[in-house]
Amino acid sequence: MFENLSDKLQRAFKSLRGQGTITEENIGEALREIRVALLEADVNLNVVKDLIDHIRARAVGQEVMTALSPTEQVIKIVRDELIALLGKDTARFKFASQPPTVILMAGLQGSGKTTTSGKLAAWLQKGGHRPMLVSVDVYRPAAREQLKIVAKSIKANLYEGDLKGETAGTALVERLAKEARREAIITGCDTLIVDTAGRLHIDEDLMDEMQRLKALLNPQEILFIADAMTGQDAVRSADEFHKRFSLTGIVLTKMDGDARGGAALSIRHVTGQPVKFIGMGEKPDAFEPFHPDRIVSRILGMGDIMTLIEKAEEKLDRKKSEDFAKKALSGDGFSLEDFRDQLRQIKKLGSLQSIMKMLPSVGPFQGIQQMADQVDESQFTRVEAIINSMTKKERANHEIISGSRRKRIANGSGTSVQEVNQLLRQYAQMRKMFKSAGKGGMLQRKLMGSLGGMKGMGR
Repeated sequence: MFENLSDKLQRAFKSLRGQGTITEENIGEALREIRVALLEADVNLNVVKDLIDHIRARAVGQEVMTALSPTEQVIKIVRDELIALLGKDTARFKFASQPPTVILMAGLQGSGKTTTSGKLAAWLQKGGHRPMLVSVDVYRPAAREQLKIVAKSIKANLYEGDLKGETAGTALVERLAKEARREAIITGCDTLIVDTAGRLHIDEDLMDEMQRLKALLNPQEILFIADAMTGQDAVRSADEFHKRFSLTGIVLTKMDGDARGGAALSIRHVTGQPVKFIGMGEKPDAFEPFHPDRIVSRILGMGDIMTLIEKAEEKLDRKKSEDFAKKALSGDGFSLEDFRDQLRQIKKLGSLQSIMKMLPSVGPFQGIQQMADQVDESQFTRVEAIINSMTKKERANHEIISGSRRKRIANGSGTSVQEVNQLLRQYAQMRKMFKSAGKGGMLQRKLMGSLGGMKGMGR
């Protein structure tokens, strides 16, 4: 989402390179470029003005450190101010002292409330909680059916309720909400997530219904679900909802899209409420707490290594990774079966594009993010299909694969003999490279030490 903004900010910082000191003149030129970059990213005008004023005051004031170059000084100041804008610390999630904790999901139609309700339930389950979902959108049967499908996919409790042929309206909404809370208590669910009705625009009926639900349920969290793709419209809607219901937080959906990112940078400043979560895709686990410092690192092209490490800790089998490292760096090397297993491990982290975009786009990693858009994800599927089409014996010893067997493998995997040959060549080169690197055991000890240390890094 932030690629364009990141590119433009990097160009603004370049204008300071080669300067001996920061002056009113050269900082003025850099700030003009930063201002244009933020406005083009659809950041709220007042937010841009305040941000530029703060950066200017610090850049030409006494806080400048002589140990840093002008470019480094400005990048540090911009980083600090963006983090302050987004809320400095990761926002805490509130839980009731007496279960169930009630979470009211608010937002306009199409913002992703139902999908986000399921993602939030999955996140809570991962933390050891027992959530229950309920849809009180009695106006759109498809919405209730969608939540049922979502709940089933993540094996979460769902209260459907009996509509009993009643007329859709606030009375029915209130009855379903009360029954769901009672059911959560009876079944031992410690969290109730209430998926409310949305509209194509804010209207009084929607606001009145939300007000009554708030009074009835006394929720610990009122989360506004904002579609990041809608830019400043999402910010204005969030502000209106906050004025009426005192929101406790924001969830930004579709953050993996190609929107300009202005909503993410504006919404906390305008509403005064923190962004608590972001949705990064359609899958239930494509949902993560909002870390302001990590988002700012992405914006400034510094990557997001901490999130990548946390994903690796959560998704990867550490023992398998250690076993693979030992084999790869030993004299015996690793088999094609080991190679296939490692590909499967990598796929658990998400698309290769998303992984590459978490790496810095400056320094030794420069150009990696640009290459991410050229990655052919289907190549992984073809490689796995080729290896699956081999016999166990062939996967253990690739040298026994003759020309006729290569043709059979190509037919079995739906690929060409050339692709089979290419995979085997690359695999042989990789084995040779690892074996050479692992001689003497030095690299193996370093790698194993790194793997051992990763567990503590994400905490």
